[in-house]
Amino acid sequence: MSIEQDRESLKKLLIERAFEKRDIVLTSGLKSDWYIDGKQATLHPMGLKLVGELIFDRLRGAGIEAVGGPTMGADPIVTATALVSHQHGEPMAAFIVRKEPKFHGTSAWIEGKNNLREGMKVAILEDVTTTGGSILHAIHRAKAEGLIVERVLVLVDRNEGGKERLAEEGYQLESLFGRKDMMGE
Repeated sequence: MSIEQDRESLKKLLIERAFEKRDIVLTSGLKSDWYIDGKQATLHPMGLKLVGELIFDRLRGAGIEAVGGPTMGADPIVTATALVSHQHGEPMAAFIVRKEPKFHGTSAWIEGKNNLREGMKVAILEDVTTTGGSILHAIHRAKAEGLIVERVLVLVDRNEGGKERLAEEGYQLESLFGRKDMMGE
């Protein structure tokens, strides 16, 4: 399949498996009349393949050495991207940023640290963003480890302020899909 076919297939999978039109309170605390649980698509076998290929295609040749993001939304995306990057001969390590530090053992905020080194160029990935709060948390934790955040990508930008909030901090949010794609607008 071509990248555009992969994108359309992932969009269809997201709408069929992850999208719901209902009232909900989001992680950000905002109320919404629609919800997307990206993990319902990214944990699907075809979803994993599509996500890995699409995100890798965006990062290919950009000098990105590792991909990471906030747990849980980024976990399958990061894993799929790292696997596909290895298959294409441009390996990127994977890491996961915890919501809070581990309370035993290493007390780590980041899992996969042994595959990282100070000064590495990384991309922060996430399934869905509303206000950008989870992404900013992951960015700040990555920077605290000495990583250089070069790119920020999400599968779905709800178009509710996240892009602007990240821009205020100097980061350009890239997304595969936006509100219009999910709502059919």
